[in-house]
Amino acid sequence: MSTKRILAMQEVIKRTPVESTQPKKQVSEYYGANVFGIDAMRTFLSEEAFNGVKEAMEQGSTIDRKMADQVAACMKAWAQSKGVTHYTHWFQPLTGTTAEKHDGFFEPIGGGRAIERFSGSQLVQQEPDASSFPNGGVRSTFEARGYTAWDPTSPAFIWGNTLCVPTIFISYTGESLDFKTPLIKSLSALDKAATEVCQSYFDKNVTKVIGTLGWEQEYFLIDAALYNIRYDLQQTGRTLFGHASAKGQQLEDHYWGSIPERVLAYMKDFEFEAHLLGIPVRTRHNEVAPAQFECAPVFEEINIAVDHNQLLMDVMEKVAIRHNFRVLMHEKPYAGVNGSGKHNNWSLATNTGKNLLSPGKTPKTNLQFLTFFINSVKAVYEHADLLRASIASANNDHRLGANEAPPAIMSVFLGEQLNKVLDDLEKSVGDKKLSPEEKTALKLNIGKIPEILIDNTDRNRTSPFAFTGNKFEFRAVGSSANCAGAMTVLNAIMAQQLITFKKDVDALMNTKKLEKDDAIFQILKRYIGESKKIRFEGNGYGDAWKNEAKKRGLNNMPTTPSALDAYLDKKSIHLFESLNILNHREQEARYEIYLETYTKKIQIESRIIADIVDNQIIPVSLSYQKILTDNVVGLKQLFGATEFKKVANTQLTLIQEISERVTIIKKAADDMTEERKKANTLDSAKKQAHAYCDKVKPYFDIIRYNVDKLENIVDDTMWPLPKYREMLYLR
Repeated sequence: MSTKRILAMQEVIKRTPVESTQPKKQVSEYYGANVFGIDAMRTFLSEEAFNGVKEAMEQGSTIDRKMADQVAACMKAWAQSKGVTHYTHWFQPLTGTTAEKHDGFFEPIGGGRAIERFSGSQLVQQEPDASSFPNGGVRSTFEARGYTAWDPTSPAFIWGNTLCVPTIFISYTGESLDFKTPLIKSLSALDKAATEVCQSYFDKNVTKVIGTLGWEQEYFLIDAALYNIRYDLQQTGRTLFGHASAKGQQLEDHYWGSIPERVLAYMKDFEFEAHLLGIPVRTRHNEVAPAQFECAPVFEEINIAVDHNQLLMDVMEKVAIRHNFRVLMHEKPYAGVNGSGKHNNWSLATNTGKNLLSPGKTPKTNLQFLTFFINSVKAVYEHADLLRASIASANNDHRLGANEAPPAIMSVFLGEQLNKVLDDLEKSVGDKKLSPEEKTALKLNIGKIPEILIDNTDRNRTSPFAFTGNKFEFRAVGSSANCAGAMTVLNAIMAQQLITFKKDVDALMNTKKLEKDDAIFQILKRYIGESKKIRFEGNGYGDAWKNEAKKRGLNNMPTTPSALDAYLDKKSIHLFESLNILNHREQEARYEIYLETYTKKIQIESRIIADIVDNQIIPVSLSYQKILTDNVVGLKQLFGATEFKKVANTQLTLIQEISERVTIIKKAADDMTEERKKANTLDSAKKQAHAYCDKVKPYFDIIRYNVDKLENIVDDTMWPLPKYREMLYLR
């Protein structure tokens, strides 16, 4: 066996669970201990400063510099009481990861002395190099200035010995260069639109509506020793080669099975760290594929939920190293078994404690539920392509449309009973004013919705956007993605739809003099009819749905370069500009960044494929072929012509097959390299992305197919790369 592979396997076999020292306390006793949350603020801040920050968190009011100085001093005192020596502005650039630059609290004051200082200006604003992050042409290298600015709605936290302050990231000229800025703006637009609908038609006590998110993080674990000799996994997050293990997930014995001891020790450790950081992770279990797992928190306000997910992914990666694991967040690290997603469970909640996507106990509250429910469906119908673009990436292309993830066609699953409710509502409501009897019958009918949902809890696992009782589950989001991308789009399309709904209802009330309920029913009826094409209850995995979707006029965009075009659609540009979320320049910049990111990822994979082929696969294949050739030469000396053909037939067949496959691999790798060189000369990000997608990437499958065949031919003791059966089952 390859020396590196032998040593790695020996390490893996000796592994035992790494037990971490955690306090023997209930989670509630240390939950949020490393967060400058309400309790810490109440202890360390003056009453004036506490009320100011609380108002900023809840109402979005500004904090003046004098108060910022107070907050900074108290935040420093709290952090130093926990041994913190540094601080950083923690932000989310368009790289898809988080960014931080650590600065010490100490400041020299002359005479060889220093003091610890953290001012309001240091808390509120910092100046990172904007040109070194993806900017889509918004900033030039020689115009490097950019700003990070404190987001008081997301509490500061301690990670290691550093105080981390969540911030937005913008250019010198004010354009957003991150995920957080447009997310916050989309939440503000959604709050305003939803609150107006509630106050105008249902409940004047509603003064605020927040979007809520509960994400489900799927991931794979691999032993660090095996990871360290898989160059492809290290550089791309996925295996570019590897023959399927004889036992994959076909027995369905991993899902919700007993959690392996080493894995459980890891889970307990990262959960402890997460709870210290106020991340409400509560669920853990085995997922469908071998070595695949999932964790999930309770619902939170979307901005905080996104921060927590980004932070948790970082925590999981760091803690995995302690346990001799590496965590794989890639959407498809292994071919032939399920990939990983990050289901985004989205809903709306009022300051009065009402979930607007949960039916109530009266016809009035159920009419409110139907209003937000039907407008959600209509919003997805109107902006299906933009929603598809929001989850597009090179990673997710491997997963969407496979038999474990939703297709690249956007559709909405409601369930048989709720579909019937909408169909009945569409039939029952006429174009004229409802009679008292008709209105009573309608209200009695929708009053039964809670009972319907109790018995209608099935979920369509093949739907990208499914209603699951009191929320919509956006299942197409990829496991490595920042949830903010999808959530910004979802918030924005819902905000615009609610604005349109209110205009439509008010217009009927003013022009046709309809009563409020009559106008609402008529508009909802119209929306049900207009958005019917997006509703689908069947199997999203089958080809039949692709054909049906085409008949309905729904787009199927399986690749990222084509899906991203929706960002520059006139309707999308108007959507973001009208809600003051992104201006035209910012949208064009993001489009460029996403295309460039796609191109770079395919480019990196292409280069690594060629590297591994030239330096590992072909040499080891030829070495084994030499062994076979020597054997054949020896047999020819021992046996006569007739006997030789019999005893050497297998060896000769293998020698020929190795030659044929090596030739195919080498030619494909060389052709792929030439196509890559051509793509690099193209003069636009769009052209490059399409060239990498259509001209370079197709070689991946040709090369992989033949390499995987060689894996089954070459002597197992010689093969250099850890195999699927080793990576997926030794833990």
